[in-house]
Amino acid sequence: MRLRNKKWASGWLAEHNDLVIDQERATGLQGNWQTIFEKTQPIHVEIGTGKGQFIIGMAKKYPEINFIGMEIQESAVAVAARKAAEDEAVLPNLKFIFGDGAGVETYFTKGEVAKIFLNFSDPWPKSRHETRRLTYKTFLEGYQSVLPAGGELEFKTDNRGLFEYSLYSFANFGIKFDPAGISLDLHNDAYKMVDNVATEYEEKFSAQGFLIYKFVGSFE
Repeated sequence: MRLRNKKWASGWLAEHNDLVIDQERATGLQGNWQTIFEKTQPIHVEIGTGKGQFIIGMAKKYPEINFIGMEIQESAVAVAARKAAEDEAVLPNLKFIFGDGAGVETYFTKGEVAKIFLNFSDPWPKSRHETRRLTYKTFLEGYQSVLPAGGELEFKTDNRGLFEYSLYSFANFGIKFDPAGISLDLHNDAYKMVDNVATEYEEKFSAQGFLIYKFVGSFE
């Protein structure tokens, strides 16, 4: 879902290019992302960060990890980054990329990213749009190209059809399933909810009675 255009977004992003990296600069940072963080730490990337609630929450919860939120919508990334900048917590372990998640391999080198998050991606339910789903095999190839052996993929959705399709896609690709990392009703699993950081959509859909599905697996 696209946000309404924010007239202030372009100017704000230009003034905060230390926090939000544009696509051209991001491509040039391939292999050197640790240089823009205060500390050298594992990098975790969320593709499609939306308004930023998840990635900001993760950066607060895990200061020992460097986080990058990727977003293609200018208004969304501006809202997310401004929210991070105005937060009372200082977050030197958080950056954003204003660019296309389809090209994750153009920004990072093999092993530079330790974990990738896909949260409530567009389900693209029509068969002719299968190749646009972020769990389609060509996207998985991109994730594999930047993750190390054993690197993790975490996926959450409220869409049962997308979840079933994705499990099939993951299995065909050879992603290793962690039985403990699969949930068909995340918000009714007290154990898994202990460390759960919710997105805006996750809170909204759960409150409306939708089940939340989760998968955690690793690339060989």
